[in-house]
Amino acid sequence: MTDQSVQSSTETRIAERLEAARVAARVLATRSTLEKDAALEAIALAIEAGAERIVPANELDLANGRENGIATGLLDRLRLDEPRLRGLAAAVRDVIALPDPVGGVVRGSTLPNGLRLSQVRVPLGVVGAIYEARPNVTIDIAALALKSGNVVLLRGGSAAEHTNRVLVELLQEAVASVGLPAAAVQTVDEFGREGARALMRARGFVDVLVPRGSAQLIRTVVEESTVPVIETGAGVVHMLLDASVDTAMAVELAVNAKTHRPSACNALETLLVHRAAADRLLPPVLEALAAAGVTVHGDAAVRAVRPDALEATEEDWAAEYLSLDLAVRVVDDLDDALDHIRRYSTRHTESIVTADLASAERFLREVDSAAVMVNASTRFTDGGQFGFGAEVGISTQKLHARGPMGLPELTSTKWLVRGDGQIRA
Repeated sequence: MTDQSVQSSTETRIAERLEAARVAARVLATRSTLEKDAALEAIALAIEAGAERIVPANELDLANGRENGIATGLLDRLRLDEPRLRGLAAAVRDVIALPDPVGGVVRGSTLPNGLRLSQVRVPLGVVGAIYEARPNVTIDIAALALKSGNVVLLRGGSAAEHTNRVLVELLQEAVASVGLPAAAVQTVDEFGREGARALMRARGFVDVLVPRGSAQLIRTVVEESTVPVIETGAGVVHMLLDASVDTAMAVELAVNAKTHRPSACNALETLLVHRAAADRLLPPVLEALAAAGVTVHGDAAVRAVRPDALEATEEDWAAEYLSLDLAVRVVDDLDDALDHIRRYSTRHTESIVTADLASAERFLREVDSAAVMVNASTRFTDGGQFGFGAEVGISTQKLHARGPMGLPELTSTKWLVRGDGQIRA
């Protein structure tokens, strides 16, 4: 078979999947909450019963990843062991318990001429997702999409190729077992980069595309897509320890935000410390971070307290480490901290730890990120933690959806107009 005929065959097969997704979307949009919840319960059962199929495939991906030199943080995201599978099944059941957004009335009114208007939530239709080394996303997005009446087309990347193949097979079997179209969940992984390019160019077939992964992947999808994109951004996440903060709270929150799961996009990457409290806060905070295995990249004030800290560079302030590395800087005051965040933040999550109400309210008001926190670990910026069951991603753009994306963010609206023969004069 010639290269040209192989390309033609690939294009035909991708086109068939796009058309099947569009047809399935019309079917799924009309299904009841009970039918969609039955599919989700079938998925949860399939995950629980399918560990003996999923785990060996995942171990193969992990072995390939180690051989290919994948970073430790990405290997952690790639891993699906039995405890994580139980967590995924539980997350699917959490989605079952959530209200179905489809058909919900956003607003409505009756006009003076008697026309009755209502704006209701409807599925987006076909949701494409391009992501890497995150097989849990396969389940999370499929569950949220099905509950909100959407079809998904997935490109999960070569790093999780074997895991995702098994997961999609299980998803399709589960969905079909309750009478919904198996094409409601599809993958284009086997087509490699050509599959990703097809999703980005599938205007008229894919209604929205959500990229999750490295800054480079997200930038490529945003710049090359003709399909509307909801941008999920990298997490250069900040925490400010204010002058008034309690020392014990400062230590606990900084350590948790950095070390609870360093590979997550909501993990702390830059810690700012108010100069007025630096002498009190830096020694215990840096000591606790070191005890937790964190490598500190600090400015001169930090290195004066911790001589073994690495010298922070301009690249460190803009770094999403996704590892046990942390940039630490002493700032003059709240204004200095806000300036630093405005310059380097990716608009994901920022937190202030403070006992001063005025400082807290100003931080909440002036920081322009998807999630802004007071006296809380940044690790809470998460669909599951926010009560969404799971998340499609954490949107850092400002159109339609911002922050963790749950069920309502996978819907659009349409206007229903009911009349009695009214004409426009």
